[in-house]
Amino acid sequence: MPEHIPGRAEFAGRIALVTGAGQGIGAAVAAALARQGAHVVATDRTAPAAPPAGTDGAGSVTTEAMDVTDRTAVDATVERVERELGPIAVLVNVAGILRPGAAAELTDADWADTFAVNTTGVFHTSRAVTPHMVGRGAGSIVTVGSNAAGVPRTGMAAYAASKAAAAMYTKCLGLELARSGVRCNIVAPGSTDTAMQRALWTDDDAPRRVIAGDPQTYRTGIPLGRIADPSDIADAVVFLASDRARHITMQELYVDGGATLR
Repeated sequence: MPEHIPGRAEFAGRIALVTGAGQGIGAAVAAALARQGAHVVATDRTAPAAPPAGTDGAGSVTTEAMDVTDRTAVDATVERVERELGPIAVLVNVAGILRPGAAAELTDADWADTFAVNTTGVFHTSRAVTPHMVGRGAGSIVTVGSNAAGVPRTGMAAYAASKAAAAMYTKCLGLELARSGVRCNIVAPGSTDTAMQRALWTDDDAPRRVIAGDPQTYRTGIPLGRIADPSDIADAVVFLASDRARHITMQELYVDGGATLR
């Protein structure tokens, strides 16, 4: 990757592909990369209606419909971006779904759908960009996982298992691609103020309970005393994707306010 020049947008002239960019963490990542000069291709199952807010004009955002569970669609999107926009320097895997339920009561569909997006989707996109990055001897892949991948959570077995699988796939890919100059890392958020998180809240007191913890579900609280903003996660992603992290690969960075006590 080009050397970072102080005072210059860190990703100026680079193409970044972001999945799950329609809202939440994905939208925050797309905006953060654009603020640093990247041309971001923001994708989701349905194309985002407009570029994410807060790009400040430093970079640019192109929105695309792309279903990460559809291998053909993923391959076609990557090839089109490479051909029409330029080389993909950064891939950020954010697309994810959550189907809560007791481990022994999950339906086949809940399990399969969760893995299709959270794990197989990461496989599809990473595999599609890898030959291009390897051929150029540079590139960064960041997968947004979850702290649930490292700590058991009640009612989240499919989600936790799928995120653990995606994290280990990303690390194995990073090991295999290291000699080619391609880096692969994971950012593992905890509770973050997104639509997915809010869907779990049943009343106005839910945020307080998340911060305080819940002994009945064997869940610790958040030592820093706050629920993350999507921008907190995006900042970690941008760092790992940047030249500042040029000697970091196969790492899993927990951004959860200390909730997993790691």
